[in-house]
Amino acid sequence: MKALNLYGVEDIRCEETVMPTIVNPDDILIEVKATGICGSDSSRYKKLGPYIKGMTFGHEFSGVVAAVGADVSTVNKGDAVVGCPAIVCYECEYCERGEYARCNNLFVTGSYRPGSFAQYICLPESNVLPMDEAIGFEQGAMIEPSAVVAHGFYQSQIKPGDTVAIIGCGSIGLLAVQWAKIFGAAQIIAIDIDDNKLTLAQQFGADILINSHTQSLAQQKEQLFPSGVDLAVESAGAPQTINDALMLPQKGGEVILIGIPYADMVIERQYFEKILRNELNVIGSWNGISSPFPGKEWKVTLHYMATGDLNVKPMITTRVALDEGPEIFDKLVNHKEKYNKIMFIP
Repeated sequence: MKALNLYGVEDIRCEETVMPTIVNPDDILIEVKATGICGSDSSRYKKLGPYIKGMTFGHEFSGVVAAVGADVSTVNKGDAVVGCPAIVCYECEYCERGEYARCNNLFVTGSYRPGSFAQYICLPESNVLPMDEAIGFEQGAMIEPSAVVAHGFYQSQIKPGDTVAIIGCGSIGLLAVQWAKIFGAAQIIAIDIDDNKLTLAQQFGADILINSHTQSLAQQKEQLFPSGVDLAVESAGAPQTINDALMLPQKGGEVILIGIPYADMVIERQYFEKILRNELNVIGSWNGISSPFPGKEWKVTLHYMATGDLNVKPMITTRVALDEGPEIFDKLVNHKEKYNKIMFIP
């Protein structure tokens, strides 16, 4: 089968690779129908991280069951499914408490286990969920990032009627706009430096749009929501957006940090003091899994994608074959072209 394998910094190759097979009685072999490039994939391609040389890359995907092990009872051959790429040990103290996102040995496919940038992938039954075919495979490949965002919201104290600010309107931020609405936010403020992304945020339910490159965020806050927001969601992982997130909440408000930083974070004193003087609750959120594994984040995402309350179709702008992988990664990571969400269609 074809697969995109990572060999080193900016060295990803489309190769003929041995097809995975059913080994354990709970194994499920899945034909990948759509698989997306995550920001963490881009970072690992550029700077590496946990991986084995030559490992098949990728972790956001959906597909069709091609074969099942003898003990599998939840899906059958031919079923549409989504795969949770998080592999946990079930043995550490956090796993024993059902806190799977905190597993001491957590990793995702594409690092120490073959991933989804391939025609086939094999996962244990616990990591595979049946998917309503009406969702579609491309949307199904966005269930994992959606679960990541939902996990963050579940860490917060958000309640109906709250005002929520989303800082950074990439895929994660645009999903956060939709989750804020689902969780009952009365007013959603979208903040980014790209007007195209802000337009998408408005399409997904944002009430106020702020381009922090052309507008003073501090002035906009003073004019539009002087008391501050109930919850700020940081989804870009950049030093400035971290600072912005700390500036926006009201006293006693919350900040959820979902964006993954790819460089050192420097918090300016005036913003750090907001944590202290405003007694902010700053929450780190990691991955998108909980108990019972893979967690409510996956079930609610499947539900709201089926109802249409979660809509990711407008985010997906580019569809390519696996053969185009090396070229598309080079263009994406080295900023040779601008993309929203890229999907491989194996």
